[in-house]
This record gives sequence, structure tokens and C-alpha cells, in this order.
Amino acid sequence: MLHESTSPPGSFVARTAALSAALAAIAVGLACASLATERQTPDDELIVLVPDEIRNLDPRFAITNYDTKVSRLVAPGLMTIDQPSLEPEPALAESIEEVDEVTWDVVLREDARFSDGSPVRAEDVAYTIESTLDPDTGSLYRQGFLDRFESVEVLGPQRARLHLAQPIATLFSDLDFGIVKEPDSRAEIPPLPTEPSAAALAAWMQAYLDVARVSPAARGPVIGAGPYRVVEHRRDRVLLEKNPYYHGEPGRMEQIELRTVEDANARTLMLVGGSADLTQNTVRMDLVSQVERQDRLELQTGPGAVLSFLIMHNDHEALSDVRVRRAIAHAIDRERIIDAKYDGRAERATGLMPSEHWAYNGDVERYDYDPGRAAELLDEAGFPDPGDGSPRLSLRYRTSANPFQVAVSRIIASQLGEVGIDVDVRAFEFHTFLEDVKQGSFDLASMGTAPITEPDYSYEYFHSARIPDEDDPDSNNRSRYRNERVDELAEAGRQEMDRDRRIEIYAEMQEILARDVPVVPLWHADNVVVRNVDVKGYELLPTARFHGLASAEKAR
Repeated sequence: MLHESTSPPGSFVARTAALSAALAAIAVGLACASLATERQTPDDELIVLVPDEIRNLDPRFAITNYDTKVSRLVAPGLMTIDQPSLEPEPALAESIEEVDEVTWDVVLREDARFSDGSPVRAEDVAYTIESTLDPDTGSLYRQGFLDRFESVEVLGPQRARLHLAQPIATLFSDLDFGIVKEPDSRAEIPPLPTEPSAAALAAWMQAYLDVARVSPAARGPVIGAGPYRVVEHRRDRVLLEKNPYYHGEPGRMEQIELRTVEDANARTLMLVGGSADLTQNTVRMDLVSQVERQDRLELQTGPGAVLSFLIMHNDHEALSDVRVRRAIAHAIDRERIIDAKYDGRAERATGLMPSEHWAYNGDVERYDYDPGRAAELLDEAGFPDPGDGSPRLSLRYRTSANPFQVAVSRIIASQLGEVGIDVDVRAFEFHTFLEDVKQGSFDLASMGTAPITEPDYSYEYFHSARIPDEDDPDSNNRSRYRNERVDELAEAGRQEMDRDRRIEIYAEMQEILARDVPVVPLWHADNVVVRNVDVKGYELLPTARFHGLASAEKAR
């Protein structure tokens, strides 16, 4: 049986009616697409549509997915994982040298410059890391940094020494974190010299020009050393321009405008009508094929590194029994959902990592769709079929109010109903939904991970120390899963520097997690870019970051 909330924020009935009307509007818009024969956007500016407000471009405070994506264009890190392999490579660092297992020296590139023209210095590296560690800064990343760093020592203008809290195998990936310039007074207009000699005036004029030629936005609180710098940042718009001091391959477009358009239908129609150039992972998957048929649009797809999963509250009376969790896994027809709602553009998941990942272990227990086996497991767990039409057990299912997620949740709930599990589906605005999950106010919930670039994410999602509590409500083990062996492996994996040994560690962990089923891994959805036919050169990454915006250009 399936229940729907009658009064979450923005009622479900109203949302369903609005969705039906919106789909009709899209159909009309697509039918009229032939009227838009030319691109309406400037030749030297790329207009990118995003669904959410971009709130903060400082890496230390970048909270949302889009904050981080845009932040890395402005403020890259010492290393970068922005390549298809996800292997970390030097960015602002020339090299990183091991002194001992908890001491590493970073040598900076000589040609690395911030967007105000000043060199990237060891002091800036120390400032970024130590300010993130400082509780007064209020960075969301402080806890993760405390696990990794003790301090940073400046050895010279281009050499910084990292003192680690413990040996950390993820160090190179961790150093993808963006570096920002240490605030100083150099962005202030220098005072006139007290003695107006020719030499003094010439020196003052040069200092004045050094400041004046930098845009006011680049003199703001966040100055990075990426291919682009910020010109304007409003709630609904971020405008970037090429950083003339960037040490790498310069951006192809003079400007990039990231425009927040919250309505999915409006985004689709803007692309069809030629008033926008590109969007990534914002067109509903069940509408992608229809959009693809438009003459002036092209589709670009690639494997994704994000896991969609069904989280189960492992402290729940019924869900604490692994047989019930396995029954739920067997009751979900993931292939059918992938075909129906993702148009086949997703890979069925066996665990946290996608199959392309270097640490992936596919030789684990799998839960094919088998409602008969699900019923047997429920019987064994003490939840027999009453035989009178009443359910075996009842569960609360929480999801965000995103219409696509609601539709997928309803399918899952319906499939669970077929094996006798009564499901009460309730949709909430995202922040309300997330707070409920953090506080444990759910039985089942639809969730997604960050892009899984490192197997160490297993620590964040499954180590018992990462169960949310009053001291750390933002921890990610929201299933409340506990397994001593998984804890041991998670700790060993983040300290073991040998790649082959790490593969062995995470292979065992994946086997245990597949047996215990603390969550049901559902699928890794493909990344989907919809772009104007004139846009070329965009590199699509498994992380779905915006690195490819720097290489994109327009045919003229």
C-alpha cells in the first residue's frame, strides 16, 4: 500500500497538478522549437543554466554542489581530480615531496598567479588550511581538516610543509581543495608619496595601476588562481571573466554567465529557444530523449560518479534485521526504474563506487529483483503475510519534493507494497527533508552521495564514528550502521599508502557492506549535458564539475 502526504510544504496534489501542466507546456514548447533557428546568445559569452542559487565561491564555505563546481573555476587547489580517471594531478603545486609519513613538502609552481596578478605563495597555502581549521572561521570542512592536518609551516615563498594528524592515503585527493589568497592591504590604493620626486611618483603610479587594472570583484574577499575570476555575483547570476594571469591553458570564452533558473521547464525552453547555451544534469532524465530530437541542441553523456541509494534506518525495530533489509533490496526492480525514469541512462549499482573506479569490486552479493525471495526473507524475519490484505509491516518513506525524485520514490514504494510492505511516502522541501534524515526521523529515504572520487568516502558513509549526534549533526552515516570490521577497514584504508593494499582493503569492505545492506545501492546515473549545437569542446567529467567550461567555445 502507498500513502502520500496530504500537507507537506507545497502540497503533493498541487505539485502533481503543476507537474502535469508543466509537462504539457514543455510539449508545446518543443513542438514550436523549429521557430528558433539561430542562437540568441553572444559569441564571446557562454550562458550556463543552473537550478539552484550559487551562494558562496570561497572553497571554505562552498556548501552546495554548484558552489563547489563554480568555486574550482575561480580557486583551484594544489592538486586536481578534474580528469576522466579521477586520479589526482598537480595544479598549483609543482610537486609534493614526502619528508616522512606525516610530513609533506609542497613546492608551488613559479608561474601560478592569483587573479589580481600576485604570485601564489606558501603563506596563501598556510592561510587557506589554517583558517579552515580555525573554529572562528566557521567552515563546514573543519572536522575533515582536523582529521588530516595539524599545521602548515612556511619554509619559503614557494615551499610549504604540511604536518599531518596521521598518515593519510587520500592526501593528494584532499589537496584538490581550493586555495585562496591571504587577505592583505595590497589591494588598497596606495597613498600619494609625501615627497613628490619623479622616482617616487613613478613608483606610486605603477603601484596604482597594479591595483586599478584589477576588477573590483577580483579585489573582493575571495581571490583564486583559476582560469576565471568573478565579475559579478548576485542571487540569480554569477558572471565570470577570463583570468589574464592564469598559468594554464586560457579559457576559450571571454565570459561565462551562470544563470539560476529554478523552474525546470523554463530551463528546457530557454535551451530550445536558443537563449542559453548549456546545462548539465538539470533536464529531467525522462525528458532527455525528447529534448535530444531538437535540431539546435546536442546531447553529451558520460558515466557518473554519484550513487543514488535507498537509506534504511538500521536502528529501526524491523530494519535492524538484515533479512528485512535484504528483502527490500530484492523487492526493488531497479532495471525497470532505470528504463522507465532514466531512459536507460544509468548503471545499476552494487555499492558505493561505480564500475569504472580503480577500487571497485564487482564480486559481491547482488540483489536481483526477486519478490518471491523478498517474501521468504520477510517470513524468516517474523513478518508473515497476514492473508487478509493487511501489510506485513509499515514504514515511513521520506524524500525531497523534487518532482522527479517523488516519482521515483512512488515507484519504489509501490514495488515494496507488492511484497506486503506498507509505505507512507512524504515529500518535503530539501532542507526540511535533510534535517529529518540527520535527526533520524525516517525509516526509508532517497539519498544521493557526493561524486565518489575516493574509496575513503566509505569512512564517511559507513564508519560508526560518522553517525550524526548533537556534537556533529552533519555526519554522513545517516543509516546509523555499525560494524567493527568495517570500522577497522575504513581506518586502515585511509592510512595505507600502497595502492594494491588499498584495493584489497576496500574489496573486503565492499563484500561486507553488500552482505549487510545498510543501504540499498540503486544506480549511478549518467551525466547529461544539453548544449547548443554551436558549443564545442566541453569536457564532461564523472564528477560533473564545470572544468569543461574553460575548454568550451562557440562556432561562429
